[in-house]
Amino acid sequence: MEDAMDVVRLRRNGTAAPSAPTEKPRAGQVRRIRRGWLVRRALVAADITGLLAAFAATELLFPEKDLTGGVGAATEALIFALTLPVWIIAAKLYGLYDRDEERATHSAADEVLNVFHLVTVVVWLYYAISWLFGLIRPDQMKLATFWLLALLGVIAARLAARALARRHPGYVQNTVIVGAGDVGQLIGRKLRQHPEYRINLLGYVDATPKTFRHDLADVPHLGEPDEIVDIVRLHNVDRVIVAFSQERSERMLQLVGALRTHDVQIDVVPRLYEAVSPNTVVHGIEGLPLLGLTPSRISRSSRLVKRGLDIVGASLLLVLIAPLMLIIAVLVRRDSPGPVFFRQVRLGMNMREFTMLKFRTMRDGTDHAPHREYLTRILTPHALPDSSNLYKLDRSDVITSVGRQLRRMSLDELPQLLNVIRGDMSLIGPRPSIPYELTLYAPHHFERFGVPAGLTGLWQVEARAHSTFGEALDLDVLYARSWSLGLDMRLLLRTPALMFRKRETS
Repeated sequence: MEDAMDVVRLRRNGTAAPSAPTEKPRAGQVRRIRRGWLVRRALVAADITGLLAAFAATELLFPEKDLTGGVGAATEALIFALTLPVWIIAAKLYGLYDRDEERATHSAADEVLNVFHLVTVVVWLYYAISWLFGLIRPDQMKLATFWLLALLGVIAARLAARALARRHPGYVQNTVIVGAGDVGQLIGRKLRQHPEYRINLLGYVDATPKTFRHDLADVPHLGEPDEIVDIVRLHNVDRVIVAFSQERSERMLQLVGALRTHDVQIDVVPRLYEAVSPNTVVHGIEGLPLLGLTPSRISRSSRLVKRGLDIVGASLLLVLIAPLMLIIAVLVRRDSPGPVFFRQVRLGMNMREFTMLKFRTMRDGTDHAPHREYLTRILTPHALPDSSNLYKLDRSDVITSVGRQLRRMSLDELPQLLNVIRGDMSLIGPRPSIPYELTLYAPHHFERFGVPAGLTGLWQVEARAHSTFGEALDLDVLYARSWSLGLDMRLLLRTPALMFRKRETS
């Protein structure tokens, strides 16, 4: 009865009933497993497994020493088992079980710092309480070993748990987009280009949908916003994205309010979304929420820390991969005549020019005018990808055989580590811009020069050659607005896995 009243309240006066009847769950029908339910349980199991493995390994490494001050192995194991619920509660408070359902791009890399912090706090509190009250005197070496193994074990177990969960049908989120305008279709295209999100775009809901792009022509129009509750029930929808519908604000508030009573994730694209970053702070005045937009700049102290990390990280990487770079240099030289390195003038922080280094992947003397013309063509939001579903200029006639393999794994960019050490670039940052690209920039795109250019960054990790030139610039601006050391660490941790995916670089 309450469900029927919801539908009635959502009808406009005089509006006809939806063409498809509402499906009622049968008595005793098993509820479908959803992403949140699945991942939460998988991560709890992963945490327990990682901690148990760390405890067992520590006991094997230090059989003669006690973690709990001579109370005996059996009692020690019992005390450890009793602390496991405390870990689960603490991890819940840290938000380590609740992000996957709402964030499509959430991964283990995004929570490494939280896991590190939680393991450190729990172990430190354990030691401090033991020392203060004199109840037990744990061996410091054994406790430090447990801390390290617990950190590695929990992270590894969470990686495995998410990998298994993503293979389960319950991880897939059936999604509809309310609003079939330019913004709604942009979101739809991004969802379809990232199957790893496991978001199944069912269709659009709009009273007056705009003509669909060519690459969204097969996406159905499911109905009007007034029918959204019926659509959610009928199609077993898990996620609803509200993207600038033509409906009045008051009407959309009613629809969103009705959806909140159902088991569905609701995402709302904010007005002025171009100026809002994912880490925008939400604060308020007497309960009125406000979005805080921080300046696109890095403080002097943060720049010093970032520079220090760049020098240490790039130096270590160069030492480790020096043999690989030598082999690549020999292969490039033998594959085609010309220099080993490709040198090109690029623009870094504050639009300062520098010479960027890459392993040469094209034949020597290749004309770069076609690339400039191609960027102009794909700048518009209605630009279509090529047959490989990539926004990349196909120049297979001038790319060498070795160069093709280097580009596939981004190995051609390894010499840029020298640019990082010289201070031209950072490990993480926007793609270094080519001077002639500035004529294609919108005014807000120049914000990207407020941070150092990078070897890898938000665009490379999130989209790479799946985005138009304009969308890539927007991601660079987003990085500049969202910069933090935590963001740099997350992007750096996610980069190695991307190098082994079969994606083309631009």
